Amino acid sequence: MTGSPNQKVALLAITKHGCELVKKAATELTDATIAVPIKFAENFKPFKDRLHTYEGPSKAQIDHLFEQFDQIVFFVSLGAVVRLISPHLKSKEIDPGVVVVDDAAQYVIPVLSGHVGGANEFAEQLATILGARAVLTTASDARKTIAVDILGRDLDWKIEAPKWNLIRVSAHIVNDEPVALVQECGSKDWWKPKTPLPKNIHLFERFADVDLNAHKSILWITQKEVPQSMWDNLAERLIVYRPPEGQ
Repeated sequence: MTGSPNQKVALLAITKHGCELVKKAATELTDATIAVPIKFAENFKPFKDRLHTYEGPSKAQIDHLFEQFDQIVFFVSLGAVVRLISPHLKSKEIDPGVVVVDDAAQYVIPVLSGHVGGANEFAEQLATILGARAVLTTASDARKTIAVDILGRDLDWKIEAPKWNLIRVSAHIVNDEPVALVQECGSKDWWKPKTPLPKNIHLFERFADVDLNAHKSILWITQKEVPQSMWDNLAERLIVYRPPEGQ
């Protein structure tokens, strides 16, 4: 197992017990880099080819970790992690995923970039490895509904919408408002297999069949050009997805 596809993963611990948890995770996450204080180096001889040791405070490592890795797992208390990473936060579009594991390995908590950065998905994978429980606090994951900012991402779909539309439509979905999803093209494999679609999501094959007055917002999977007048008329209610040609 190598972690999320094409993602660089770092596992950081600062205590002896945390290091034991890192070794357990690293045995399965075979491409992950291990970051620990140099005093624990002897504990990681089997992992020496991917071991990064350091002297001094852990906070001096955060710049490097944020620049080099897609997912950073801290086997450190949640409060300490918040203080460590807070000076380095920029935006969810570019910040790495940050995940915290408690010292008893009971909980795996995505702290940063849960959706766009993939921390939620990675936390669930790591929880399986550690025999822990992933604690997902983002509303769409907690309610097991559509996350509009990553819909179709695994299928290489591109999103077209102002940022405020993503926020507004996400609110409609998690608040159980009626939402139309119009799929005119692209793979049908965008939803979890064997999982019922949330009841407030109504499927259509043509945009023309949607009653705009009966739906708070519209998710439109299409290759058609969307005129500016339609964006204007629908205000903050529309998100467009573009599957690759031929999908």
